[in-house]
Amino acid sequence: MKMREVKFVAALALGLVGCAGGVSDDEARARAEQVFRESFTHGNRQMAARVERQDEVQALCSRYRNEPPKDVAEKIEREQAAGIRYPASGKFLGDWRQGERIAQDGYGMRFTDPDTRRPNGGGCYNCHRIAPAEISFGTIGPSLHRFGALRGTSEAIQRYVFGKIYDSQAFTACSHMPRFGSNGVLTEAQIRDLVALLLDPDSPVNK
Repeated sequence: MKMREVKFVAALALGLVGCAGGVSDDEARARAEQVFRESFTHGNRQMAARVERQDEVQALCSRYRNEPPKDVAEKIEREQAAGIRYPASGKFLGDWRQGERIAQDGYGMRFTDPDTRRPNGGGCYNCHRIAPAEISFGTIGPSLHRFGALRGTSEAIQRYVFGKIYDSQAFTACSHMPRFGSNGVLTEAQIRDLVALLLDPDSPVNK
C-alpha cells in the first residue's frame, strides 16, 4: 500500500467515524487519526510519521485541495526547486537496465513493508505506461513510451528529468508524483538509472 493509498484509507476511516453520528468534524478527525496510529503496528514507520504529520508542502496542497492559487503555487515550485540536489559529478545518466528494475519494483513505503536495508523501488508502473510490452500499467500519469526518442538526450533534458523525478513539485505544484529524491525514497544513483531508462536509445522505453 503506497502513500496515496494510506491517505485514502485514513480518509475512509475519517468518513466512517463521522458517519457514526453525534460527533463534530474535529472530533471525527481526531478519532480517525487515533485509529490510524493504533492500527499501524508494523510496516515503515517513516511513512506513518509523514502521514500523521504533513510537511509544509503537503499541508498547503491539502488546504487548497491540490489547486493552490498562483502565488502559492509559485512559492511551492520555487522553494522545492531550490532543494533539488543535482549530481555533483554533473552526470545524469546511469544504467537503464537497473532503471528498468527500479521502475518495475514496488517495494518500499507501503503499509506492509518493514523497515529493512532493502532499497526502495520506484513503482513507476503504478502511474505510467513505461514500455510497449507491458499489458498492465497505471494511467494517473502520462505514458512514458518513447520519452527519450521524442525529446532527445541533451544535457538540458537530462537535467530536467533528474529534477522531475527528484522533486516533481519543483515543476508542478501539488503534483501527484512522489518527491522521490527530496523525501529520500530513491537515492541519487537510482534516479540516475531512471533517467537512463527514459532517455537511453537502447532502453525498451524508446523502442
